[in-house]
Amino acid sequence: MVGSCGDCVCCNSNAEQYCNNMIFTYNGIYHDGTQTQGGFASAMVVHQKFIVRIPEKLAAEQAAPLLCAGVTAYSPLKQFIGSNKSQIKAGILGLGGVGHMGVLIAKAMGHHVTVISSSDKKKDEAFKVLGADAFVVSSNATEMERAAGSLDYILDTIPAVHPLEAYLSLLKFDGKLLLVGVSAEPLQFNSSNLILGKKWIGGSFIGSMEETQEVLDFWVEKGLKSMIEIVKMDYVNKAFERMERNDVRYRFVLDVSGSELV
Repeated sequence: MVGSCGDCVCCNSNAEQYCNNMIFTYNGIYHDGTQTQGGFASAMVVHQKFIVRIPEKLAAEQAAPLLCAGVTAYSPLKQFIGSNKSQIKAGILGLGGVGHMGVLIAKAMGHHVTVISSSDKKKDEAFKVLGADAFVVSSNATEMERAAGSLDYILDTIPAVHPLEAYLSLLKFDGKLLLVGVSAEPLQFNSSNLILGKKWIGGSFIGSMEETQEVLDFWVEKGLKSMIEIVKMDYVNKAFERMERNDVRYRFVLDVSGSELV
């Protein structure tokens, strides 16, 4: 985002991403009515509140995905920093661009991390590369039953319709289901599961500018490295095709240097 009204409750609470007049970097409209042109320009003019400092020790290709996927995972998880629980049991639902960020962040916060996925295709990567502590295949009834009531929270990154009921059963008493994946259709659940277990469903949208700076600094402080694939401008169409097939580990980074657009 590159702007907001600056005067509402959200803006005054450093939560400008929830402002009704928030301006997107892409296909947004500035206050003067002109259209935003995206983030691949060599220079742009923006209010100082919407600028972040890239740490010297953070490579540009590592910083890029943190500005969206990274802060999307960080924002809802930062509430658990400094928790008095001995060790928080975290669940990351969906191991894609945002999900793999969630695993890295939750582990760096000291949480015990369980990856929840519909198949075991990414199981080895979850353990050996991302450092997950456990892996549950959601299509396996036995594994789901074994994990019931074991998690303090689940970061739900699935951007499609999926049954919430099964995942709510994985939460402990007072557990939280945190939605960051946007579904085109309504999601359904049985309210008695929430009421009888004092469970919570909440949502989170990207992150504030303050949180964006925090996650950049956090990445350097913890020595984290996201899994990315750098592509050139002439590969963009193929990259989109691969994204639609879920054929990316786990974020494309577009390098426009040397292209005719620069």
